[in-house]
Amino acid sequence: MDNAKDKSLHIVIGASSKIALAFIKKLTEQNPTDVVVSFSQKTLKFNSENIHHFTTNYSDESISNSVSTFQNTYLSESVRIKTITFFNGQLHSDLYSPEKSIRQFDPAYAQALFNSNVITPMLWLKRLVKLLNRSDNCVVTALSARVGSIEDNGLGGWYSYRSSKSALNMMMKSFAIELKRQSPKSTVLLFHPGTTDTPLSKPFQKNVPDGKLFEPEFVAECLYKQVAESDNNDLINYLDWQGQSIQW
Repeated sequence: MDNAKDKSLHIVIGASSKIALAFIKKLTEQNPTDVVVSFSQKTLKFNSENIHHFTTNYSDESISNSVSTFQNTYLSESVRIKTITFFNGQLHSDLYSPEKSIRQFDPAYAQALFNSNVITPMLWLKRLVKLLNRSDNCVVTALSARVGSIEDNGLGGWYSYRSSKSALNMMMKSFAIELKRQSPKSTVLLFHPGTTDTPLSKPFQKNVPDGKLFEPEFVAECLYKQVAESDNNDLINYLDWQGQSIQW
């Protein structure tokens, strides 16, 4: 059990996304004395003395420098990292959209998605894992997607995005095994938010059934509930917004 004098700290990466901003708001409402440290490529300002934002690009060097600065400024023996949550990710761009056929496969698009959806979170974890101790009880969460499930893929298509989320799932499974050895009371959560009303899903919203396009605030609340209810005996969970398990 944490010492009563310990201060809880939450790390949010990709903090400029709509879901991330709603999640930060939920975090601070439910835990008004906790500290939130956020990172994104965009400059953000928060009206709270307990939220501290770093603007950074996602190169390995920049991540290393950001983590070092954060560590020296906010971490001490009385601070416990309670959550690390990743919101960064990419599905489409001005140049590229998900492939409907293998004939549309473009290496540049695939590499861009793997860089954003897989490599970037791993670079952060490479630097952050050293900050977690055996006594910590931390929930490490990444936004995955149901389309990353190999067993659930009955439609095909979306080659690059599907495979990037499958790769993220595998990377996080390996990380969860390593994390459990280092910090036995910590656990990993892969969270599928459903189709949320954000720029990422905007081009595809016309095909979403009624009642299945979610507001960021709703998704953030679902995510917060699952993080708060995570069992630190678990190695890793792959869940949707309802808390239902997704096939790997």
